[in-house]
Amino acid sequence: MHNNLTKETPLQSFHRPINRLGVLLLSIEALILIASFYVGVAVRFSPLGHLHFDRVPDLLPQAVVFASVMILSMQFMGMYHLTHREDMRHTLLRLMPSFTMGFGLISLIVYIAPIAYFGRGIVLIVMILATLGVLLTRSIYCSNYVLNLLRPNILILGAGELANECAHTGGSAKNPIRFKVVGFAPLHEGKTVVDKDKILPADQSLMSLVTTHQVDEIVVAIQQRDNKHFPIQQLLECKLNGITVVDASTFFEREMNHIRVNSLHPSWLVFGGGFDQSALRAAIKRVFDLISSITLLVITLPVMLIATLCILLEDGGPVLYRQERIGLEGRPFTVYKFRSMRKDAEKSGKPQWATQNDSRITRVGNIIRTLRIDELPQIFNVLKGEMSLVGPRPERDFFVRQLCEQIPYYNLRHSIKPGVTGWAQVRYQYGSSVEDSLQKLQYDLYYVKNNNLFLDIVILMDTVWVVLTGKGSR
Repeated sequence: MHNNLTKETPLQSFHRPINRLGVLLLSIEALILIASFYVGVAVRFSPLGHLHFDRVPDLLPQAVVFASVMILSMQFMGMYHLTHREDMRHTLLRLMPSFTMGFGLISLIVYIAPIAYFGRGIVLIVMILATLGVLLTRSIYCSNYVLNLLRPNILILGAGELANECAHTGGSAKNPIRFKVVGFAPLHEGKTVVDKDKILPADQSLMSLVTTHQVDEIVVAIQQRDNKHFPIQQLLECKLNGITVVDASTFFEREMNHIRVNSLHPSWLVFGGGFDQSALRAAIKRVFDLISSITLLVITLPVMLIATLCILLEDGGPVLYRQERIGLEGRPFTVYKFRSMRKDAEKSGKPQWATQNDSRITRVGNIIRTLRIDELPQIFNVLKGEMSLVGPRPERDFFVRQLCEQIPYYNLRHSIKPGVTGWAQVRYQYGSSVEDSLQKLQYDLYYVKNNNLFLDIVILMDTVWVVLTGKGSR
């Protein structure tokens, strides 16, 4: 029997950035949280801790609200971004803020909708039970036995550089939970760079190798597929027998949440899924931008007033920094930011990359950059329709022309509105070179391909986490 975790999950079909193991863990913990609610009510009110079954349907809405709020809070704290194995100390350090946030949200819900009230005594008991349940679940889930059981077996078709990159996507000792490479099936494709001990016998068919090694998925890591050696019939046979077959581009997208530029085929961009730029999607995104940006403006107005005063006291005016950036379809627009550099930051007249510990940044500028306060005036760009809250960060024309010449597909990021924050901003450190721009483009392409309302919400939550931790500040 092949591992079902290699099949597309419901969340994958909506291009959501939660991997298969994260979906499984989320589902288990949702059940744990609902069960904790019922047990908590039983302990608090029922004789000898027994819950009468006729009350189960009545409590279900409250139990679902509790579980949903806690899951949302844990997602907000990144507890379902399973990028490495966690010890219990690390889990506890993230679980406590998650549950604290959840408690605050539940209190707000109860205040807005008193019908949802279920008593402080119940909440305390339920929180204790839920904490113990989640910790126990994580302890079992992160054990070597369970991780080995859940990891799908991958066979990589190819033995060149691309195949080697696919194999190393699996992680290291700190990240053992993605998949297990059972071996490589080489073709006549030039130089072999993979581990020779992992090369499988060339005299066996793919179906035979799949059966022998209990393979769940085949990753096609071959750049040239138009030669007579490409085993299209064998791949079709494997697929008809229930084996998942994906190409390297899809594999990188799924495992790394970005689109690897050096493995792309133009046909994959044309015929693959995603890249939804429909009028309906644009309308939904615009409504979401307007509601969110107005709300954000009201909440952050005191912060912006304080930032204005601090900039004036340290370095005088102007407070705002205006700069031309390239937006949707390559059209220029003026972006607004709080000024964080000295007035003569580019006295040479030539645009420069901002770097770590940049000497041009003022003391106030360093603080507002770290906390991302300098980006807040871009709310007005969003209200004007020049930007979206979420999207690829807009670049200056000087750098855009340079990067379009050096990086394939760079111009694709201009097919949607630029954003105040984006997938690249929460997944990659601050960039200050062409190489960094290439890495960030791979995340931008993932967003362009998979953008939807759910992903926008996840990115906004991750942005708050980035601000709180200072990750990627420059």
